[in-house]
Amino acid sequence: MGVLVMVVGKSGAGKSTSLRNFEDGEIGIFNVAGKPLPFRKRLPKADRCGYGAIEASLKANKLRAYVVDDSTYLMQFSNFAKAKETGYGKFVDMAVEFERLLEAAMATDHDTVVYFLHHPDEDDRGNVRPKTVGRMLDEKLCIEGLFPIVINCEVRDGRHVFSVEADERGIAKAPMGMFDAGVFENDLKAVDTAIRKYWRLAPLKGGDAE
Repeated sequence: MGVLVMVVGKSGAGKSTSLRNFEDGEIGIFNVAGKPLPFRKRLPKADRCGYGAIEASLKANKLRAYVVDDSTYLMQFSNFAKAKETGYGKFVDMAVEFERLLEAAMATDHDTVVYFLHHPDEDDRGNVRPKTVGRMLDEKLCIEGLFPIVINCEVRDGRHVFSVEADERGIAKAPMGMFDAGVFENDLKAVDTAIRKYWRLAPLKGGDAE
């Protein structure tokens, strides 16, 4: 069973930038919106890919790390494609599409980590959850519950950082002792290294788990 990691942050918080330290062949990038990566290093990516292409790649499982950037747009693009449809059925279909993607990610082997970069949604009480379409995913599934690690991506004092500091209104979480601090640099490669060390997963390229 693969490891699911959600990175939640607003546009411009540094989610895509956190990929900058990966090398070619270490991670499969599903670039849903087809945007250029926000750094000079060239990394191979699949642009404008949808659910089918992502699920096929995860099933083949040729790499030990994948990232869906940005998984919110998978739901939003599907929502616009069904804009002229009426009734609750289209929201059920969209929820099922996303749930099946989560199932595909979990079905990867135990040395695979799948990252979902995602936008947050905040209610009028300040409670934060992953942004979705419709209520089915929020009320019937609670998608963040399927992720053992949820990282906030944010800007603090002019710095782009990751945070796993939990509070009563947020969803950030990580296993005890996985990270040295509650707030740290927005470096997803360093996060991947920490995860593999903690759970003794095989490295990104070659070799077996220690």
